Formats: sequence, C-alpha cells, structure tokens
Amino acid sequence: MTRRREKAAAPVGTRRAAREFAFRVLFEADRGNLPMQSVFTRAEGSMRSGDDTYPALSDEALAFAQELVQGIGSARPDVDATLRRTIRGWSFDQMAQTDLNVLRLATFEMMYTPEPHPPVIESAVRIARKFGGDDSGRFVNGVLAGLSRSLNEKAAPTPAREEPQE
Repeated sequence: MTRRREKAAAPVGTRRAAREFAFRVLFEADRGNLPMQSVFTRAEGSMRSGDDTYPALSDEALAFAQELVQGIGSARPDVDATLRRTIRGWSFDQMAQTDLNVLRLATFEMMYTPEPHPPVIESAVRIARKFGGDDSGRFVNGVLAGLSRSLNEKAAPTPAREEPQE
C-alpha cells in the first residue's frame, strides 16, 4: 500500500474535517428538505463503510460533527435571525446555498461554543472556497468578520460610569 493510501485510510481527527462533514450534512438536509439527523446517520454509515465521499473521521471528530449538526438543528431560527441582521444587501433567496450553509454553521459555532472565532472563520472560508463559487471565500470571510466584531462588542463589558458626587 502506498503512503498516500495509508494516509487517506487513517481517520481524520481535525475539527476542520468535522466542520466539513457537518457542512455537507447540513447542505444535503437543506437541499433535500430532509431531517438533519437522518442525513447525518446515513453519511456516518457511508463513511464507516469506506465510501470515499466522506473522509473517515476519528470518533472524536465525528462526535464534534454530531454536536455541530444537533446544535444548528436546535438553534437555527436564532442563527438565521442573526445572519439576517448581519448580511447587508442580500436575502437568503439570493445567496448561494453553499455560502448560506457555511455561514449558518460558523455562526452557530461562534455564538454557542467557546471556540475562538479566528479558527472558525478560517475553516468556514476554506469550506466556502472548496464547495462554493469564485467569490464565496471572500463573501463568507466578510460576513463572519463583521459578525465576530459584533459578538465581541456585545460580550465586552461596558465600563461603569462614575456617578457625580454631590
């Protein structure tokens, strides 16, 4: 067996690979109007059976992908509302579904997990470049950078004002 095949056969344990797996599940569920959990279960089965459509994930990476899929499933209305407030000049109907689903996944992670924003944004941009159009990476980066600034401003405590003494 060649080194390339050995490397390809080994389970991938990166969070980026787990995010890509979760993105693909989200995209397929959204496009097919299917329940996300059933799409996840089918994708996991395909992955475990050796179907090279999905990279083989380690148990830890698969658990992280499952967290993302379940989280976006329960938080989607809030995530979509946040994206609608953040994205200027585009409606969800006008956007490429690839870009929208990458944004949903990253927005969920930025809002509901302790993961630092820069690696989330970097992974989202890479997924957008891989699966989206020519400008997808730039678009996703711009939206998520603005969202990150907005979330950081909300999280930063405002300094207490001193009351004037009489």
